[in-house]
Amino acid sequence: MTYIIYAFAAVFEISGCFAFWAWLKLEKPLWWLAPGMVSLALFAWLLTLVPSEAAGRTFAAYGGIYIAASLAWLWLIEARVPDRYDIGGALICLAGASLILFGPRG
Repeated sequence: MTYIIYAFAAVFEISGCFAFWAWLKLEKPLWWLAPGMVSLALFAWLLTLVPSEAAGRTFAAYGGIYIAASLAWLWLIEARVPDRYDIGGALICLAGASLILFGPRG
């Protein structure tokens, strides 16, 4: 369930950030910021649903998911295929995220 929450959080974070990017870099209208802010609020709320005793650990583990989701965005939305270094780096990050989130704690 944690990975599902992280996946949805990543979609909302990337969408929200992209709205700001589009407004500033692609000269989209100002109203693009409204759904961007809603999306970022949903992202933050979703992270609170992750079962973890520490926000920092939750955010650190989420980083690996965010990286993989950003590369999916690159491919699916921006139509740029990630290269082998992108994929290899994402796999390393996902392994690290899993270790942070699910590693045994004393």
